[in-house]
Amino acid sequence: MKLAYRLAYFSGGFIIGIVFLFFVLSGKKTSCAYGPESRTLKNIRLKERAFSESTLNVLRENKMDTSVVSFLLEDGDVLFSESKTDLDSCRHYVIEGEISKNNIKITVENCEKLATVLEAQVTSNH
Repeated sequence: MKLAYRLAYFSGGFIIGIVFLFFVLSGKKTSCAYGPESRTLKNIRLKERAFSESTLNVLRENKMDTSVVSFLLEDGDVLFSESKTDLDSCRHYVIEGEISKNNIKITVENCEKLATVLEAQVTSNH
């Protein structure tokens, strides 16, 4: 079989496969969380969340609510160098991001069934 025919058959099958996947996966909530940062954020997002009183006070002082934490868990950056990932029980992760011209850094205690936001720091970018 000539190379041109092989490429045509391959391309036809490849296109049919892509179209099939497009229709099968289009309505499903699929994600590709392969990197350590993505896996960590997804793991925390899926758990029940609790907030320390100091975190709630910091958010109130800066006229923010707990939805800021949800935003950080979607688009924030995990600072593994500042996190304590070698703990046996609950690991502590430091996550930072920028929301409406403010830098926000939170510390999350990630246990098996509960993620507790222990600390929050808000600094202005002005």
